[in-house]
Amino acid sequence: MDLVDQLKDDILNGKLPKGRPLRQQELSSIYGVSRIPIRDAIALLKNQGWLIAHGKAGVMIPELNWQEAEDLYRMRMALEVQLLEHALPNLSHEVLGRAKDINLQLNAPCLTLLERGQLNWDLHATLYKVANRPTLFNVVAILNEQVRRYMGFQDGPLNYRDTSQSEHEQLFHLIENKQFEQSLCLLEDHIKVAGQKMVEYLKSNQ
Repeated sequence: MDLVDQLKDDILNGKLPKGRPLRQQELSSIYGVSRIPIRDAIALLKNQGWLIAHGKAGVMIPELNWQEAEDLYRMRMALEVQLLEHALPNLSHEVLGRAKDINLQLNAPCLTLLERGQLNWDLHATLYKVANRPTLFNVVAILNEQVRRYMGFQDGPLNYRDTSQSEHEQLFHLIENKQFEQSLCLLEDHIKVAGQKMVEYLKSNQ
């Protein structure tokens, strides 16, 4: 696991504290590397929304909040349905086979939250790439990177993993049977219901 992924993994698992500044020297000591790779990792994680600036020289892990979660799922719902619609005519058996293989990997019981989040995006990205809409795809990729910070809730208190897996399988079935309108509706609901559950959970625990 490289340094960036290690930092993400420790953020997801609460090993790095929220609510107080983290400084390069401290992180350098924790991870046993010089300040240069720490600086580069911090810059990338700030761009991806995993860290925010705090004070003159520090960064901080942002709190998860329901407004951000709501914005993310609503944007995903609108843009990913468009992206899948563009992709549907180009979804071959080979592409669907790759997506199914990834879904099987998601059933592994020993995956970390970071690995599960990456695989979930890999599955969706496999379907979306054949849309040949790089600008739209890149925006959706950024949104999904931000959503990965919330992955622990889906696997943990929301207990939504099995439902998500089942919906992936339903989506493959609809696409294979060229039930394209139904597949777009399923994807919209797939994102919407999980997003709403996340928002409700965060509101009740704020």
